[in-house]
Amino acid sequence: MSQEASFRPALSIVATAGKRRAMLDTAKEAEARGFSGIACPSLGGTMGLCVSLAHETSTIPYWTSIQPIYYSHPVEAANTAAHIHEVSGGRFRFGIGVSHGPVTSRLGVETGKPLSDIRHYVEAMRANERFGGQLPPVYLATLRNKMLELAAEVSEGAIWANASLSHMSAQLDQVPAARSKDGFFLANMVPTVIDDDVDAARAVNRKTLTGYVSLPNYRNYWRAAGYGDVMDAIESAIDAGNRDAVTSLMTDEWLDDCTISGPSGKVRERLAEWASTGVHPIAVMSSTSGGQAKAIGELFAAYS
Repeated sequence: MSQEASFRPALSIVATAGKRRAMLDTAKEAEARGFSGIACPSLGGTMGLCVSLAHETSTIPYWTSIQPIYYSHPVEAANTAAHIHEVSGGRFRFGIGVSHGPVTSRLGVETGKPLSDIRHYVEAMRANERFGGQLPPVYLATLRNKMLELAAEVSEGAIWANASLSHMSAQLDQVPAARSKDGFFLANMVPTVIDDDVDAARAVNRKTLTGYVSLPNYRNYWRAAGYGDVMDAIESAIDAGNRDAVTSLMTDEWLDDCTISGPSGKVRERLAEWASTGVHPIAVMSSTSGGQAKAIGELFAAYS
């Protein structure tokens, strides 16, 4: 059996209100089909989902991807993470991050500096272990090199979202060789649409990334990845109040470097290509003809 045929990516699932039971059933099906992990974004109450996964699944590893640190005090976060770690039999990993400016603004949270905020948060969680129990492996949400370097220093893994495949090898050079040998976890959330109509699939992924290109930290990441002209054009359109032009400025080259669009065979090949870099792909599914359940069903069919 070829590596591509045997490989199964991790799968992102969002337990939105009214569909939580259905997503637990989806997680059980992913486990039965041999998918390699379940990533749980912060939408819909990720910590509650992770508690349920401890009881509804039995073998598949899973993690928050990610839980913003400003949602809860580090002691409470540590107690909850230690609980899930224990009752899941060690299958849970705690992915945390500083989130984004618009999110923290909605929460009314006063933030400091991302690097120092998350360093202190991890330190506080680890200090609580003697009271709350052993923590699971901690992963940090990563984008640019300074956060990756911090992840290698204070945590057990790093998780990107919407990373550029062409830029990944340069970033991985920042990970100390000793960490690479001790099982340091690397993963990327990859927006994925399966459709024989590549342009239709790309249109969905363009819509998905519209919010991300509005964030300065993401634009700066993609500039570092070699897409300065694309990001400059998008930034100029945003500054001019011409947000309707943003999707037209997302070039196919850039889009195909950080998302996957196309028929099932192409999707399998691209996910396997991500895995070959040492960065575990997390398929974040959307569909041209339905919602999350339809999109995940298309992924299951692609690996049947």
